[in-house]
Amino acid sequence: MNTTHDCAWLLAAPGSEPAQASMRLTVDAAGRIASVAPTPTSPPTNPLANRYVALPALTNAHDHGRYFRSSSVDAFDKPLESWLPFMGLIPGVDPYLSAAAAFARSVRHGVANLMVHYTRVQGGMPYVDEARAVARAAHDVGVRIGFAIALRDRQGIAYCDDSTALAAVRAPLRDAVAARLSVKAVPVAQQLALVDEVAQMVEAEGYAANTTVQYGPTGVQWCSTPLLEAIAQASADHNRPVHLHLLETRYQREWADRTHPDGIVRFLDELGLLSPRLTLAHCVWARPNELALLAERGVTIAVNTSSNLYLKSGIAPVPEMLRQGCRVALGLDCTGLDEDNDALRELRLAYQLHRGWGFDVTMDRAQLWAFAAQNGRRSVVGAHRDSAEGGRLVPGAPADFMLLDWNALNDDALLDIDPLARGNGAHIERVVIGGRSVVDQGRVCGVDETALRTELLQQMRERIAAQPAVRDWQTTLNALAEDLGPFYLKSTWHGCC
Repeated sequence: MNTTHDCAWLLAAPGSEPAQASMRLTVDAAGRIASVAPTPTSPPTNPLANRYVALPALTNAHDHGRYFRSSSVDAFDKPLESWLPFMGLIPGVDPYLSAAAAFARSVRHGVANLMVHYTRVQGGMPYVDEARAVARAAHDVGVRIGFAIALRDRQGIAYCDDSTALAAVRAPLRDAVAARLSVKAVPVAQQLALVDEVAQMVEAEGYAANTTVQYGPTGVQWCSTPLLEAIAQASADHNRPVHLHLLETRYQREWADRTHPDGIVRFLDELGLLSPRLTLAHCVWARPNELALLAERGVTIAVNTSSNLYLKSGIAPVPEMLRQGCRVALGLDCTGLDEDNDALRELRLAYQLHRGWGFDVTMDRAQLWAFAAQNGRRSVVGAHRDSAEGGRLVPGAPADFMLLDWNALNDDALLDIDPLARGNGAHIERVVIGGRSVVDQGRVCGVDETALRTELLQQMRERIAAQPAVRDWQTTLNALAEDLGPFYLKSTWHGCC
């Protein structure tokens, strides 16, 4: 049965086409847009009447599916290299609760497609069972996810072997740091077999419509060449996507130049990793010649503006990426400007940062919307699905859209405004994904978000209270952060590569 959604304004392809007034979206039973046509009646004459503006739903092309904000565990104002260990302060909880709460927050902010690079395993059950809980959470919330299984086999403390990194840490910390952070390498074949096992489970359990299993090598500095070679081959064999962090920080750039003098991007190309199946997160420190090669190979780059600012990583060269013809997509990386995963605010921040200064235009509206709603779909659902069709409100496209409260957006009601100028997640009234209303009147439909959060917080607080050693580990991590600063700031650290 078809459903209809009326709106005062509809932006079918923001930046490419003008807004259309008084439109009706009709969605068919298959979850696709059947028609976009004028409403059969004239718009309300009362400017305070309940009216909506329709926009394509958004895609978050790089995230980890974490719910808790890193500032809650004393990780604010730290660069990535000392920030990462603080994530271990968050004790494991029910994986369904954690995933469902995170996914609910994402869809409430207008995200239809969400990348989950699953680096934060909750533990307490076999990995495949945990992945099943995450896939069930995506199904219940109604969001599509890419589930990338984190793969790594080296360098757990710094960008060098663990024994060398430990030598740079004060002696009283070494045993605790070694025990918690040193890599316990798992054979390559065993890691890849886990990806296959999870993919088989997703298919068998009927979650494939919502969950696309992917290879998730954490970063070149954390993955040996044999592991990356095996991932490249397996990705080609199974046509399975790959999600990889690359050149996020200046120290990763320095490591890459020392370790791969012929170029880290060329190295990945020689391994066979560069293809339309690959998404690279960050690329903050990528160079023009590297971006040109990524564009030529059809790789997607997920840019994480707030995260890179939060972690003091830098500002990605988005104008240069666009000049080189790169496929660039929006990522939130579990942050957002206020650590709230507000995708609308994030896309506006990215646009204001990269659009150019004065009359110089380095990112236009059409490129912004491709960045926010179109290019990242392939990163989530894979190149073999309908990823090229989404991000536009046209007949035949997937019915993924959001309705914003026009009266709240245009609350002064002087002249019609640009809905991208001030919109944020609080203005979203309804979100439709694949024809299904997953948010209505600002509330998630498939799960009780408030109850999820309450239970999740209770579990977290109880487990922290039951583990007094958490406070000791927090003290150790702050001391480790003090030691890592001088280590990275000295050029002599390059010698450990």
